[in-house]
Amino acid sequence: MRKLATIAGSALLVTSSFAAADVLGVGASVSYWDSDLSGEAGKNSSVVDLENDLNLSSDSSANLEAYFEHPVPILPNVRLNYTRIQQSGSGELSTGYDVISGGAPVDSDLDLSQFDATLYYELLDNWVNLDAGLTVRSLDGELIVREQTTNGQVSRTEIKGAIPMGYLSARFDLPFTGVSVGAQGNIISYDGDSVSDFNAYGQYEVSVLSLRAGYRQMNIDFEDSNDRLDVEVGGPFISAGLTF
Repeated sequence: MRKLATIAGSALLVTSSFAAADVLGVGASVSYWDSDLSGEAGKNSSVVDLENDLNLSSDSSANLEAYFEHPVPILPNVRLNYTRIQQSGSGELSTGYDVISGGAPVDSDLDLSQFDATLYYELLDNWVNLDAGLTVRSLDGELIVREQTTNGQVSRTEIKGAIPMGYLSARFDLPFTGVSVGAQGNIISYDGDSVSDFNAYGQYEVSVLSLRAGYRQMNIDFEDSNDRLDVEVGGPFISAGLTF
């Protein structure tokens, strides 16, 4: 398995000299992401178009997030995030893919999940909030393509990897309104593989309740042995969370 192995730990050492949270903070949120997917999968020398050949469409997309912030300057804050995308569809292969011949009618299922553990520091913490750090993402994807005929051929494409990514988050608060706008993202590009994940949002906070709406775009170009996924996932999202 080919993994992205270079972890930029020095970035955390540099940012640790900046501002920390003023008080202890804990929060969690759940999101609904109305995402569309496009791109292709590859196995050995064969390639299939996920949108045009397989007609994949969203079945569900879940996102859970939690964070813990503290006032100790030298220790990083912690953010955890879990995203799972499930899509299915029925189509017809324009060319052969793996053990399935071209022209065959097929049913397909894509399951793409990722778990992020982020260590970060607050560089600014007032009406302008700026965080920077390092994310390690556990990526797990599986595409199953089945011929619709009885006892038909089945192809399985799988990718797995632990991926280090840079993390940056910025938020701008409108004083005394509870309204803010922001953006956050992760990115890495290494040895032909690349992963990026960005979102921009507007947010409203009242008491401990936080409501957010925005747009998220994720791009994955990752190869694991002879299997590859090169996909774009994007769409609007809404979330609700509690902060303490």
